[in-house]
Amino acid sequence: MITKQMVFLVVDDFEPMRKVTAGQLRAMGATIILTAAHGMEAMNLLRNHRVDIVLSDWNMPVMTGLELLKLVRADKKLSRIPFIMITAEAERHRVDEAIAWGVSDLLVKPYTANNLSVHIEKALSIRPKQAVSDLPAQPVKDTPACVVEVAKPGTRPTILVVDDTPDNLMLISNLFKDEYRVRIAHNGLKALSICQSNNPPDLVLLDIMMPGMDGLEVAHRMRAHPVSESIPVIFVTAMDSEEARLKGMALGAVDFVTKPVDPDRLKPRVRNFMHFVELHKQLQINYDAMLELARLREDVEHITRHDMREPLAAVIGLLQAMEKEDSMSNKQIARLRVIEETALQALNMINMSTELFKIETGRFKLNAQPVKITGLLHRIVDIFRATFAGKRLSIAIDTDQLLGEEIPRVLGDAMFCYSLFQNLIKNACEASPENSRVTVTLNNVTPLEIVIVNKGAVPLEIREHFFDKFITSGKQGGTGLGTYSARLLSEAQNGSLTLQVSDPENSTTLTVTLPRYTEKIPD
Repeated sequence: MITKQMVFLVVDDFEPMRKVTAGQLRAMGATIILTAAHGMEAMNLLRNHRVDIVLSDWNMPVMTGLELLKLVRADKKLSRIPFIMITAEAERHRVDEAIAWGVSDLLVKPYTANNLSVHIEKALSIRPKQAVSDLPAQPVKDTPACVVEVAKPGTRPTILVVDDTPDNLMLISNLFKDEYRVRIAHNGLKALSICQSNNPPDLVLLDIMMPGMDGLEVAHRMRAHPVSESIPVIFVTAMDSEEARLKGMALGAVDFVTKPVDPDRLKPRVRNFMHFVELHKQLQINYDAMLELARLREDVEHITRHDMREPLAAVIGLLQAMEKEDSMSNKQIARLRVIEETALQALNMINMSTELFKIETGRFKLNAQPVKITGLLHRIVDIFRATFAGKRLSIAIDTDQLLGEEIPRVLGDAMFCYSLFQNLIKNACEASPENSRVTVTLNNVTPLEIVIVNKGAVPLEIREHFFDKFITSGKQGGTGLGTYSARLLSEAQNGSLTLQVSDPENSTTLTVTLPRYTEKIPD
């Protein structure tokens, strides 16, 4: 619900568009409207004034709307402000980027006041509750509010017929009244008032020869106004000279129909252009669907992250504590480790389905903590010794060089480290031939190095793309996400993952580097 106390920030480098949008907002009941010509000016306003919602154009000099969105979402004080991006953008990957950065809504140009009202209400309805800033808002002149009628879904497209002859108005109106909503104007001034209103038509059929303001002048003024500049115009006129046609086309006319009107020619032409109108509306529908899908994904991420990931981490910690109890027999410990492996696999699936998406889209933020990497590696190795006992593998972990020294810690995310090394060590064991050896070595250097070596060289045809998505070879049921996710998880912790293959020795070496925690942590 829009109230007089709400503060709107309109960002657009085209001054007439800022004025038009401000006028539309006032018509909806808004009274406090700030404006900015580009993103940098907008950020200065946001940092010094309370703002309840931002309406920003996408393509602007100095700072684009997308750059502004990224700054807003990265600022803790501003990050939850609803942000509507106004755009004619049609490249899906750029729209995906805006959605990934948390845009509240996308409004496709050209749009009506009705559409603007709908999208503002939607953006405000999903705004998270938060405390508002104590900074005073800068008021503007109060304007009486009026009610804006919201267009209903499925409303038929509108044609405006402009002609000073009543018979022509009647003829053309009757041609299209069964397919479209038809409005009429007897002169140029009336036509302009309709085209520049809160409910402009989708297409104008415009006569050229009219008293007072002729059709060419009407088209010229339409193109000079932000609301009407994109409305397609078909000239319907008795003028058939090439000069008149060129003038009309120069003013952006999409077609030129001569009188007397031939219904069999005019109707298919109008239908063709209405098809483009529907395509434009479909673009808005597609953007709306993309946003809804993104919000659904966010809900799923929240469920998996908080309702599944954290309890699983607690289960793993409990299992590890039980394994250390003196009362546990070797058989019981072996069973606990099978349970731990299952929990680790579930945790790995959650990391791959939620956190990887955030890493891929640049939205992940690392909350780095000290991780006891030696214990983690030992537990994973112990689990896989039991898992791959049937292959008679020798899985060794080398930490002998650390005896007598301070045990190093990784500065990263413990759950990421679980998934990272679970994937790599499991892959090494799966790729190893029977009766062979897999070694995991922790090198006490800075940054810390964890080296995993197994027999069996990576096939030549996939070496160059070993860390790419969906790359797999010789593994039945493999997803091709193991090494890809491992690379992302290491890089997300400010580390690296590299591959070395030795054909003479028939071996594969994976080296993970991770930042080390430099302060002492009591055991």
